[in-house]
Amino acid sequence: MAIRNIVYSDDPLIRKKSKKVTDFSENLWELLDDMKDTMRKNNGCGLAAVQVGVLKQAVVVEVNRMFLELINPEILEEIGEACEIEGCLSVKNMTGYVKRPQQITVKACDRYGNEFVITGTGYLACALSHEIDHLKGILYIDKMVQKPEKKGKK
Repeated sequence: MAIRNIVYSDDPLIRKKSKKVTDFSENLWELLDDMKDTMRKNNGCGLAAVQVGVLKQAVVVEVNRMFLELINPEILEEIGEACEIEGCLSVKNMTGYVKRPQQITVKACDRYGNEFVITGTGYLACALSHEIDHLKGILYIDKMVQKPEKKGKK
């Protein structure tokens, strides 16, 4: 396992679409292990393979001590809307408000090629949506919005 270099937003590679994983061998396992280590070393909660220079549809996410590996993730359903502050390991020294689904259901494979479906809400939904966007060459800065107004009495 190794810490890999992060690809930043000024590198054109980060805007490329990732390719489907077809080889679920030890090479993929090593990539996933390295991604996990790299994410943790950089205090992230998610990392897509493109962020370490690999154009493969592979994502790792860690929310509330739950670690997930998603290969070839596909969004099946999005429900509701939330607008929260986001940052990204590939975008230095910047955060911003982004609208994401409040709930998201994703179909993916594990490192061995076994298919599964997961539904996440709140922060997990945000993290899954954010990382899957990376696989399409989309950064959160592309989706930033103005700070939402507080609802309630004036």
